[in-house]
Formats: sequence, structure tokens, C-alpha cells
Amino acid sequence: MDAIIKFANLVFEPIINLGAAPMMFIVLALLAMLMRVPVGKAIEGGLKLAIALTGMGVIIEILTGNFAPALQDFVKSTGIELSITDVGWAPLATITWGSAYTLYFLLIVIVINIIMLILNKTNTLDVDIFNVWHLAIIGLIVMYYSHNLLLATLLVAFLGVLKFINADIMKPTFNDLLNMPDTNPTTTTHLNFMLNPLIMVFDKVFDKVFPFIDKYDFDAATLNEKIGFWGSKFAIGVYLGAFVGILSQQSIQTIFTLAFIGGVTLELFSVVGTWFIAAVEPLSQGITNFMSKRLKGRKFNIGIDWPFLAARPEMWAAANVLAPIMLLIALIIPGNRILPLGGIIAIGLTPALLVVTRGRILRMIIIGTIMLPVFLLSGTAIAPFVTETAKSVGAFPSGVASNVMITHSTLEGPIEKFLAILVGELGANFNIQNLAVTLLALAAYLALFIWYLKQMKKRNQKYEEEKTA
Repeated sequence: MDAIIKFANLVFEPIINLGAAPMMFIVLALLAMLMRVPVGKAIEGGLKLAIALTGMGVIIEILTGNFAPALQDFVKSTGIELSITDVGWAPLATITWGSAYTLYFLLIVIVINIIMLILNKTNTLDVDIFNVWHLAIIGLIVMYYSHNLLLATLLVAFLGVLKFINADIMKPTFNDLLNMPDTNPTTTTHLNFMLNPLIMVFDKVFDKVFPFIDKYDFDAATLNEKIGFWGSKFAIGVYLGAFVGILSQQSIQTIFTLAFIGGVTLELFSVVGTWFIAAVEPLSQGITNFMSKRLKGRKFNIGIDWPFLAARPEMWAAANVLAPIMLLIALIIPGNRILPLGGIIAIGLTPALLVVTRGRILRMIIIGTIMLPVFLLSGTAIAPFVTETAKSVGAFPSGVASNVMITHSTLEGPIEKFLAILVGELGANFNIQNLAVTLLALAAYLALFIWYLKQMKKRNQKYEEEKTA
């Protein structure tokens, strides 16, 4: 096992150390060249993807950085203390990549992907290798509790298989949401979409019990047609920014600033989101040509990062509405110890909400409100692991007191974090009770995923029927 870990580090560490945007530029450009795409077009696609990733990160930083102080003022005014600091996703990514085991888990996931492609169990080739850290952190949590690499590997492999299956089943919905042609291979294996099955449970409740709520639903495009700019993306951002400013009792000047920042970021999210789709067009054509010649026209999908969905304004409108709701929930939910700041814009939740509800924003907000406690409790549960691991790899944030625990309030894969804790505790203290609880949890997780697949297959069948109608 040590030899495998050393091999993974030797192969992947140099490129991983470049960071997400440079790494994805290299990966996408090289993959396009392998598909016989002209060098210029291959480099163009890689550059577009790197620029899109960089642009999305900058916009999120602007939004979170400006909203967080206002929301912190709101919490201070209540007099309630929440002791765990929410540092956002970036420090956790640094912490995870600081572990030698992360590259080992990356190698495991790549091998699984290749085997599934060869056996025709998935059509998705995952090139978003940077975001394997979301899956690797699951394995690291198991290791934190038990030091059992075998159990950690089995759980990572199990979730990896499900992620690739999920990437395939979501593809028609991505096409529908973004008006992408069937020839476009864009999909994602991001861990946040493993929350889809649980979200779909609540979505089906709406179908059966509260279908009337859709009569009051809206989207930015429809509102814009009916009432002009008042329903545009930037106007919705202005409303939400002003709401956050008023809620946190900011000055008039700050309220205006937050309103304008909300407006510009919501508009920019839509613009940058389209860059992701354009970035894979050269690769898409190369794959089409390659498959038609060598694999009898078999269609392949390319798994990239989730922000290609950012073109849909409903995702950001819901995220901004959920931000103050999350603060209120954090103040009252038993067991939570996180002050949500770094993760206040819940990008670990809203993409999955968008896919399952297909942009019905009232459902997104209501179901999102139900789901937020899961994230807060998951973030609280993993705080000891995050804090100790950050210190052990020298990645503890310099601006945080050393006696304070850190975490991320809306880290992707909250259910999977609880599974990792159960598996880790089983490895540390093997007994019949722990074994029964862990197996039951894993069985329930798998059963829910299988049910979700059946629902998505029905949805995809309807898409096919609409094409032929």
C-alpha cells in the first residue's frame, strides 16, 4: 500500500501543486490533443476553462467577502456565541491536498473511472481531478477515526462508483437547463450532487402534497418579460443584497454597496457560467470524431467542475435567500456550533437544488431551508478532524486563534461525512452494534440512491418523448 501511495504522489503531485485553474488548463488541453483536436483549438479550450474557473472564484470571493462582515454584525447584535469558525472551502482544500493519502485516493478514483468506462458502466470521463479532494476528505475522516486505510479505500471506491453513475443520469437535465445540444459532453461528478436523492424525496412530497406552490413560482427570465428589468438577474441581486444589509442593521451607504455587489455578482455568475460550456466545445468535437471512428459512435461525457450551471440565475437567487435563513437556523438549532461565514453562500447545496427541482425557485428555497441543518451539523461534527488535520499539515489559517476549531458550514457531501464517521468509528471499535449501525446506514444510503436513479430514468424518458413528439 505504501508503494501505491508513493507512486500516486510521484505522478500527480507536480500538477496538483499548480492549483485548480492551471491544472485544468493542462488536463483539458492535453485531452483535446489526444482526441486529435488542432493544437490551437485545444489550447483555446483549456484557457477558457482556466479563465472560467478563475473568474468564478473571484466572483464568489467578492460576494462572500462583502456579505460575511454584515452577517457577522447580525450575529453579534443577537449576543449569541458560536465557537467554531467557518473558514470556507479553500482552506479545507489546502488541508486535504496537504495529506499524502489524497493523491492515493485520486489514483483509486481514476482507476475506477477507467474500469467503469471499459466495462460500459459509465459514459463519463472525469477530468475534474482537482475536486477529488471532496471525496478524499471522506477517506481522511475514516483514517482520522480508525487509521484503517482499507476501510477508507472501500468507502471512497463505493462513493466514486455512485458519482460516475450519477454524472450519467444527470446529463439530460443539464442539457435541458442550459439548452445544450446532445453532442455537448458537459457533465460533472462533483460530490455536491450526491445530495440529489435526499432532495428528491422532498421534491416528490411537493409533487404529491403541495403541487399548487408551483403556481406562484417564478424565474428571472419570466419576470423580466412581464415586468421589465425589475425581474432581471441584476435586480434580484440588488434586492437580496439590500435585504442582507437591512437585516444586519448596516448604514445606508453599506446597504447600497451590498445591493450593488449582489446585482453585479448575480449578473456575472450568468456570464461566466457560459464560458464553461464554450471551453469544452473543441474537446466535444474531438471526442465525437474519435468515437465515431473507433468505438462505433459511443457517446462519452466529460466531467468538469459544477460552475457551468452558474448561468442559471435561480441558483444564486436561492443562495442569497438561504444566506440569512442559514444564520437564523444556526442560532437556534440544537447541536450546531458554527457561525456560518465562509460558507454563507451555500454553493455546496444550491446546484443540487437546481438540478432536482429544475429551477423552480420556491421549491429550491423551501427544500434548501430543510437541508441547511444537515450541513451545519455535519460541519460541526467534522470540526475536530479539520482542526487537527490543519495543524498537522501546517495549513491552519493564520488569522484564526490557535485554540479555536475550524470547519466549513456548507461543505459538499454532508451525508457522506456522517457515513465516514460511522465507518471510522467501526474501524476503531469493531463490535456487533457498530457494525449493524454502519451497515444499516450504508444500505439506506444505497437504497435511496437506487430509488433516485429510477426517478431520474423516468425524467430522462420524458425528455426523449418530448424530442420525438
